[in-house]
Amino acid sequence: MRNIKTALAAALCALIYYFLDRSPAFACIGAIFGMGSDLENSKLHGGNRLFGTAIGGLLGMALFRVYLLFYPQGGHTLLLVPLVFVGTVALILLCQIFWVGGVQPGGVVLCIILFNTPVESYVTYALNRIFDTGIGVIMALVVNSVFPGGFTFQFMERFYRLFRKTAEDPANITEKTEEDSNGISH
Repeated sequence: MRNIKTALAAALCALIYYFLDRSPAFACIGAIFGMGSDLENSKLHGGNRLFGTAIGGLLGMALFRVYLLFYPQGGHTLLLVPLVFVGTVALILLCQIFWVGGVQPGGVVLCIILFNTPVESYVTYALNRIFDTGIGVIMALVVNSVFPGGFTFQFMERFYRLFRKTAEDPANITEKTEEDSNGISH
């Protein structure tokens, strides 16, 4: 059922973004990474993704701005080496303060901003990445709230047992249903 919930959350993000005429890529990724087996797990995974992306994005913007003070035209330079070092240390420290699990997704965003984002779009890239990830994580939480893991799995298990008993002996299910409605259990 987690597979279905994950696919549903990603598809809903894609549908919403279709109407916004905007790429759903990072929202879908946020939904996929944000889905857990239950709501608590989704909060943990989604929080890792959201807080990591926010911390890495904001830190990446600040460090890229420092880089642009020395190289306003951009281009890959040796200055990015100490900036990624300082950025990674700062990212780890900030994640230890705000959200421990955010280091990996934050590191991804930090490195993309420093090494792979054009000078003219580093701020909009970071802000869009944070926003889109937030939408995806929210969608994962909503889907996991509507279709909680425990209830869904228990329902599917009861359905499977009912189906199996019916297939083995159709009369058996009628007797059990009547007994359950009278409050009798074996």
